[in-house]
Amino acid sequence: MMIEQLRKAIRTDEFRPFTVTLADGRRFHVGHPELIAIGKEATRTFILAGPGEDYSVIDLLLVTSLDFEGSKISKGRRNGKAR
Repeated sequence: MMIEQLRKAIRTDEFRPFTVTLADGRRFHVGHPELIAIGKEATRTFILAGPGEDYSVIDLLLVTSLDFEGSKISKGRRNGKAR
């Protein structure tokens, strides 16, 4: 995944919540654009705020997908296979 794709997902006029899925299967819900921080310079990492004071620093190379709420693709399917 490229950082520009992630920036586009959070900088739209009509933000749509999405889930970041990592190669190890972990999933992070992004319900508001203020819950994610991306540096202005080219970068490989970004920060996701969690509940309370929790946060995660994520390597962009580990991101396998951004799944947007309301998409027509079933959340239980990936790459044509049921989970």
